[in-house]
Amino acid sequence: MVIHLALGYNPAAMLEMLAKTLSAQCRLENNPPVLVGVSGGPDSLTLMDGLYRLGYPVVVAHLDHGLRTESAKDAQAVRGFAEERGLPFVMAKVDVAHKAVREGLSMEEAAREARYAFLFAQASHMQAQAVAVGHTADDQVETVLMHLLRGAGLAGLGGMAVRALPNAWSEAIPLVRPLLAIWREQVLAYCRESGLVPLFDRTNLDTTIFRNRLRHELIPDLETYNPAIRQVIWRSARVIEGDYAVLEGIVQTAWEACAFEHGPDYVGLDLRTLQKQAVGVQRHLLRRAIAELRPTLRDVDFESIARALAFMREPSTSGQIDLIAGLRLLIEDGKLWVAAWEVDLPSGGWPQMPEGAKLDLPVPGSIDFPGGWQLKASTVEAKPQLLEQVKAYADPYQAWVDGDRLEIPLTVRGRRPGDRFQPLGMEAHSLKLSDLMINLKLPQRARPLWPLVCSGSQIVWLPGYRLAHPFRLKLDSREAVRLSLLLSG
Repeated sequence: MVIHLALGYNPAAMLEMLAKTLSAQCRLENNPPVLVGVSGGPDSLTLMDGLYRLGYPVVVAHLDHGLRTESAKDAQAVRGFAEERGLPFVMAKVDVAHKAVREGLSMEEAAREARYAFLFAQASHMQAQAVAVGHTADDQVETVLMHLLRGAGLAGLGGMAVRALPNAWSEAIPLVRPLLAIWREQVLAYCRESGLVPLFDRTNLDTTIFRNRLRHELIPDLETYNPAIRQVIWRSARVIEGDYAVLEGIVQTAWEACAFEHGPDYVGLDLRTLQKQAVGVQRHLLRRAIAELRPTLRDVDFESIARALAFMREPSTSGQIDLIAGLRLLIEDGKLWVAAWEVDLPSGGWPQMPEGAKLDLPVPGSIDFPGGWQLKASTVEAKPQLLEQVKAYADPYQAWVDGDRLEIPLTVRGRRPGDRFQPLGMEAHSLKLSDLMINLKLPQRARPLWPLVCSGSQIVWLPGYRLAHPFRLKLDSREAVRLSLLLSG
């Protein structure tokens, strides 16, 4: 992105620079309307007035947060600013304090969410070409410092974008910040020269608010080390933003290679492909998955991503962990799912028994399962060379068993409490079927209804994984039965 930092205080020059930014970087056109969020402060008033003077079709939008006794009076004042210029005006009132308590948010975060939800709802309703807000170069510096102090990667240290699309509120309507290269001193000068009288918001002086502490305490202190610290931070953010754009291209290529399935509450990533990426790219891919599911989540801490990377290397016994913001990580069958805890994930295409069913499998005969799976049983002549052929055959979805040991018809069912199994090669001992499934890394969600081929009360075959030792084919077997689990198509 090309952007130039304004240095002068000439309102005409600033207006000319704004015109170039609106056209080249915000990509605004003469129509349709531009919805401008106007609080009544100097920044948003300057933006509204500048757009109006430059001939853009402006709609003034104001949200009353209900946090100050004078908020209703301020709303009427903003209406007056719009009416003086003959501009359409829309407003709403939201009980932000109640929203903060209800949703467990800070007051600042609740106000921000309410404000942008209102702006984009209005923009969508009137088919606006963009939502414009009055963030300045000073806001950019404060944002970068906030991200630095809270812990952030390149995306956070690059600050805010002049044009953001898609954004957390819309895939179609861009959020534009045309004043990001203009300092607050220039905005105030513009207001004086243009006869604009901004509203005064006393909460901007409240240093219990994090951003205000940065503005009134930290930045002035940093200026004692370097009087140009704001310009230094602003320019550094631009460099980082450019570097991040290069990295985003790499991440996009990796995302297309890794992400195989998307839903409103889940993202599926191919684990092996993901693990082949550089660690830095893995971090970005995880952050992107989180952003797709929680687009309004602003702070994804380093510890959450580090925990996710550690889990990818060494999964927990359960195969899943808590991630962040009501999301979990789940590993199964070579896939990594980032998903909401409450969501039902896609089945994964496993063979599954109908709930509570017990089915007869004649020999010869077959059973059809949902998803195109079929279980077949057929008799095979027990020739002496058959045993050697079976040993050389490595398909886990095929098994040959000693027909003399079977109770016909065979039965097929899902797992039951207390099931035990004696895997091939374990002559004297059995183990819990549930433990075996864990050891074999059979996907957790697939375990309860995974089809089990049984002879009487004994499990003969765990398809795809293990044959039971007592039913193995032997040299003296007189009859062999071939079992096959097949997926059609």
